[in-house]
Amino acid sequence: MALNETDTMNFTQSIWLDKNTQEVTVIDQRKLPFEETTQTLATVDDVCFAIKDMVVRGAPLIGVTAAYGLYIAAKTNFDLSLAYGALLATRPTAINLKWALDSQMNVVSSIKKEDIEQALLNNANNIRDEDINMCSQIGNHGFHLIKQIHEQTRRSVNILTHCNAGWLATVQWGTATAPIYKAHQAGIPIHIWVDETRPRNQGANLTAWELSHAGIPFHVITDNAGGHIMQHGKVDLVLVGSDRTTAAGDVCNKIGTYLKALAAYENNIPFYAALPVSTIDWSIKDGVNDIPIEERSNEEIIFMHSYSGERISKSMIMPANTPVKNYAFDVTPSRYVTGIITERGICKANEESLKKMYGR
Repeated sequence: MALNETDTMNFTQSIWLDKNTQEVTVIDQRKLPFEETTQTLATVDDVCFAIKDMVVRGAPLIGVTAAYGLYIAAKTNFDLSLAYGALLATRPTAINLKWALDSQMNVVSSIKKEDIEQALLNNANNIRDEDINMCSQIGNHGFHLIKQIHEQTRRSVNILTHCNAGWLATVQWGTATAPIYKAHQAGIPIHIWVDETRPRNQGANLTAWELSHAGIPFHVITDNAGGHIMQHGKVDLVLVGSDRTTAAGDVCNKIGTYLKALAAYENNIPFYAALPVSTIDWSIKDGVNDIPIEERSNEEIIFMHSYSGERISKSMIMPANTPVKNYAFDVTPSRYVTGIITERGICKANEESLKKMYGR
């Protein structure tokens, strides 16, 4: 099924509402880049499965999807409190999930029962639209970093990414990719180093697919190659997203991000995390000790997906009984983060700067 084009960059939205049926549809990201298919989310169970099994992924998109999940709960007469608990339990690390669910529950706390379904739909739409706007603003602010590097070097800007923080991880634009798309629109020459991002390969499968469709030059590299290309002057800037950032500026992101931050720090390369306010957990200061790190299924490491030219299949790359640990995220302490790109601007990765940015 072809995906819907929505703006001048040939973007697609990762989630949308059918205007006639009011049904929620998402891109099935598990099938990319080999199959472009969608799923309709008709029940709370559908939404929980989509989030847990990574049909949808990326902290902002998880939040938006969960917001629509509570609307679907009301539409199907599913108890909202039970739906809230089930959706909240799907992914423990991304704080946007709780942020969106709490926003929905706050909406229905003081309205009539007959108005709940429409109110939840309206607020879910608002959360979606706000995400699009925030990511676009993140792009505008981060664009100036890329422009400045280009003006200093007078050559193509080499940017390293990790995981997928593109429009597939949000609704449109993405977080870490938004400055990249804005720079490309402005005609600034750029080249992207795309970490494969084992074990789910979100970089190789999703970021590369996005950049290819946008016509942006890139190379996929193995996760362990990042330090090497930094040592040899092939990286000007590291841009990553975040699933949860603490009030003190510690950045939790896909596993392997911490190692890229260390390599960037060692080689004097700026390392920025791009994220909206919904990703900031103001209740936590010590990210290493206090952010819950999701451990996912052993199968994600023991098996790899491949494409035969006709179908997607999975192959075992080690014996099924091999003991493995599948940590999904790690935390980069704020001292290794050059700055945080938000929808309000760029600030230092510390509590004082973040609070000043948001007037807290």
